[in-house]
Amino acid sequence: MRTYSPKPTDVQRQWHVIDARDVVLGRLATHTGDFVIIINADKVHLSGNKREDKLAYRHSGYPGGLRSIKYGDLIDKDPRKAVEKAVRGMLPKNSLGRQMLSKLKVYRGEEHPHAAQKPEPFVITQVAQ
Repeated sequence: MRTYSPKPTDVQRQWHVIDARDVVLGRLATHTGDFVIIINADKVHLSGNKREDKLAYRHSGYPGGLRSIKYGDLIDKDPRKAVEKAVRGMLPKNSLGRQMLSKLKVYRGEEHPHAAQKPEPFVITQVAQ
């Protein structure tokens, strides 16, 4: 028996829209799909003291170029980057992970330009925080 590998033209892609209002960031980052649109990224919730204690790092590539910012400040400054960073950390660190990340679209408010794709709402049921 041979292994069947579908061609990219044979696969039907679906679009899902997720409202991030009061959803814990880690739980939000674990839901995957074909194309995922996340709206209200500025209203995402961090559990515990992560808003003050958790740090987001980046490096410029130069010696001594490591910079850090508190996750709460990162969400206030650019919530899209905070959500994308959380999702990127849960994906494989190879070309497939980069391809999967390109299918993620994150927006700060309710508006998004993907209405023509007719995204289906995806409701995240979560346990008490």
